[in-house]
Amino acid sequence: MLTAKGITKSYGNLQILKGIDLNVAEREVVAIVGASGAGKTTLLQILSTLEKPDSGELLINNTPPFSLSSKKLAAFRNENIGFIYQFHQLLPEFTAIENIALPALIKGEQLKSARNKAAELLKKLGLTDRAEHKPNELSGGEQQRVAVARALINSPKIVFADEPSGNLDSKNSKELHELFFQLRDDLGHTFVIVTHNEELAAMTDRTIHIADGSLVH
Repeated sequence: MLTAKGITKSYGNLQILKGIDLNVAEREVVAIVGASGAGKTTLLQILSTLEKPDSGELLINNTPPFSLSSKKLAAFRNENIGFIYQFHQLLPEFTAIENIALPALIKGEQLKSARNKAAELLKKLGLTDRAEHKPNELSGGEQQRVAVARALINSPKIVFADEPSGNLDSKNSKELHELFFQLRDDLGHTFVIVTHNEELAAMTDRTIHIADGSLVH
């Protein structure tokens, strides 16, 4: 599903990533762990095509995304990649179902179709009765489930998550972690998750450790 070879990244004189080689299989749930400043988030930004490496190669579903034009890369990202952030990043003026439907509308789907897909995801995540609530009317756990549904609306090949449970209490964290595996089993998604949460890392198929910009084997 994903192959990275020789990925490097520097900011000024500070080298953040020092030649990362990584393979992620289809339907695999992988955790990336390491101390603050180790390069986890930078690596995730590059793997998810949000940032370009200084050197190295990236393939996602047999496509080299950084060889695409900016317009085609944006379309590739929209259709193939889902994102889950620590702080939800839901749009406050939109309801839950509108937030979820947005990536599908950007892709060019009709409003009715996008809302139907969003409603299906809300049902799957146990949030049907919260569809018309705005983010400030939802609990932290509910907001994060809406964010997960938004990441899944276009049936992405791979989902990237940056500290997805970092802002949740232990109960909601546990439920979110279990949800990832349920989604993998039910829908076949691949997950790459940056986390400090040892419980989540222990649940994943594989844990990748990064230190000082290099993978630790």
